[in-house]
Amino acid sequence: MKTPKTITTLEAIQLVKSNDMIVTGMAGAEPKEFLKALHLRAGEVQGVRVTNCLPFENAEFFMNPVYKTSFSVDSWFYGANLRKASENGNITFIPNHLHLAGRKRFEHAKPNIYVGVATPPDKHGYVSLSLSNVYEKEAVSLADIVILEINPKFPRTFGDLELHISHVDYMVNVDYPAPTLPDVEPNEKDIAIGNLIAAKIKNGSSLQLGIGGIPNAVAHALLHKKDLGIHTEMFTSGLMKLVKAGAANGSKKTTHQGKHVCCFALGSQELYDFIDNNPSVQILNGNYVNDPHIIGLNDNQVSINTTIEVDLTGQCASESIGHKQFSGTGGQVDTAVGAQNSKGGMSFITLYSTANVKNPVTGEREEISKIVPFLKPGAAVTLSRADVDYVVTEYGCVCLRGTSVAERVKLLISIAHPKFRDELTQEAIKLGYIGA
Repeated sequence: MKTPKTITTLEAIQLVKSNDMIVTGMAGAEPKEFLKALHLRAGEVQGVRVTNCLPFENAEFFMNPVYKTSFSVDSWFYGANLRKASENGNITFIPNHLHLAGRKRFEHAKPNIYVGVATPPDKHGYVSLSLSNVYEKEAVSLADIVILEINPKFPRTFGDLELHISHVDYMVNVDYPAPTLPDVEPNEKDIAIGNLIAAKIKNGSSLQLGIGGIPNAVAHALLHKKDLGIHTEMFTSGLMKLVKAGAANGSKKTTHQGKHVCCFALGSQELYDFIDNNPSVQILNGNYVNDPHIIGLNDNQVSINTTIEVDLTGQCASESIGHKQFSGTGGQVDTAVGAQNSKGGMSFITLYSTANVKNPVTGEREEISKIVPFLKPGAAVTLSRADVDYVVTEYGCVCLRGTSVAERVKLLISIAHPKFRDELTQEAIKLGYIGA
C-alpha cells in the first residue's frame, strides 16, 4: 500500500511542470500555502493552467500580470479577485452547470495535479476533504499527482469525501484557519423578500439556500417552521441556525432522511465547529447532490436563488453584467429545475427591484430598474424563461409557472418598483408583448 511523502510547500511547487493543468479545491477547501507560493516558479515554467472555483486567496500567480506567461486561470465561478484579475488577460470562465462541472471539464482536460486541503489522517488512515466535494474527489481519482495540505484546524466532515492516504502522493503540514464568511445582516428589502418566501414554505419542506442578505432573511423567517429538511448545494450558517433551533431535522425528507445533505460548506467558525465530526451533515459529490433528478426526489423541495436582472419574459441574467463575467452559473439551474421536478416543490428567483449604478456618460449614480425590457447586451442567460417559477422582489412574489409571455409581463411589472411600472408597460406594448 502506497504511503504519501510529507514535503514542504516549496517542494510541492517544484512538482509543477510547464503546460500542467492544476485543479485546486473549491472556496474554503483551496490550498492556501501552495497558491501563495506558486508564483515563485514563474520563469521556470510556462503555460501552467490552474482550474479553480470561487477562489479566496488573492494569489500573486494570477493577481499580478507579470506572471501571466507562466500561469493562467480557468474558473468555474468568479469572486471579486478573479473579476479584478480578468483585466490581466489570463483569466477565463468555464460555462457549466455545477453538477456536471467536474465531469465535463475533466473529459476535456485531464488534471495533472490536484491540490486541496484535508484533515489529518485518522487511526484507519483516512483523511476528510473537509469543506468541499463539488468536484474534488473526481479530480483526485484522475490526477497524476495528488497533493494535500493537512490542516488540523479544518473540520472533519463525513459523506463521500473521506479519502485513504494510499490515494495521496504528497502531504504538506499546514496550520492556518479555515476561511470564513461574515454573516450578512439582512436589510429591509431582504426581510420583505424573506417574509414573502417563508409564507409559501410548508412545514416538512426541504431547502436549498445560498449566502447573503436575502437567504439569511429567509432562514430567519423560517425559524418557527417544523420538520424542515436540507438538500442544498452549500451548507451555510443560516441553515445551521435552522438545525440548532430545531426547525430543520430532516424527518420528512424523501431521501437521506434525518441527514443534512450538501456538496460544500462555507460560513462562520460556528458553522465549522457544528459540522466537525457531525454525522448528520453529509457532504456528498456535487454531481449527485446537484443532479436535478436527485433533487426532485425530495417532496416539497424549495430552491431559493438570486439574480442580477430579469427581462419581461422571465429570462434571468444571474452571472454576468452585460458581457462581463461577474460570478457563475453555479447550481442555479440545477436547483431551480430540480425543485420543480419535486412533488410540491417550488423555485424562487429573488432580486431587489432597483439598483444604483454609475451612468457611463455623466458619471453620476442613478437608480435603474432590475426588471427590464431587455437584458444588457451580451448578458449570459443563466436561467431560461422556460425554467423560471416564482420571482420575488420587495414589492411582491409572482408565479410564472405555465404563464404566457403576456401574462408574465404583467406579473413582473406588478413587482417592479412603482416608479418604473408605466415605463415598462409602454415598452412591453412597443415590443408587442401586450396590447395597448
